Amino acid sequence: MDRGDLLIIAERAIELVPRVTLQALVGDYVHVEDGASEARATPNALLDEVQKFHVDSLAGRYFEDFEVNSRNCTEQSRGTDAFIAEFKRLLRECISAADSGQYAVAGQAFELLFGLLRHIDEGHDDVIFFADEGGSWQLGVDWCGVFAAYFRCLAETATAEDFASTVDQAIDDFAEHDRPQYLRSAHAVASSAQRAALEALERRAADPARR
Repeated sequence: MDRGDLLIIAERAIELVPRVTLQALVGDYVHVEDGASEARATPNALLDEVQKFHVDSLAGRYFEDFEVNSRNCTEQSRGTDAFIAEFKRLLRECISAADSGQYAVAGQAFELLFGLLRHIDEGHDDVIFFADEGGSWQLGVDWCGVFAAYFRCLAETATAEDFASTVDQAIDDFAEHDRPQYLRSAHAVASSAQRAALEALERRAADPARR
């Protein structure tokens, strides 16, 4: 397994360890704050964390390049590995927040994370470094799980028209190849008005003369 996958597995393992034993597991490597669990319980803790990650990422905190040659052109820098591991951790936190009914906060956090992906896909090379042709597809996001939670947030907070346009744009930006599957996911959580708006948008997209 490569370093990036191991980082993600290690982070997930730490999440599963009871707080009382976390100090014994990683205390000699990182500082474990006693109040960490309480801090995470505040309503906007997730949004604050994602906003900080967003700012740090755009400031180049995770950007780390290396001299590329024929032997290392498929490798990733430590900075890129760290970004991907943290990005996926925050996505899981967003899904958990949506599952617990924090739709507004989770939706805003999702959108900040999606904004970073769009920034990368626009060709900016100031967030993470790819030795070969890069893009958000290289992060390996589980769009099935992410969209299921994100669309539920939209269904609970957005108007019918905003729901339809935002769903359409997200699928177009990140998972157009599986559009029918994700449209079904959106329809499953939408209100009748949101579903009607999405269907109308789909009809206009299928018939250019009606756009």
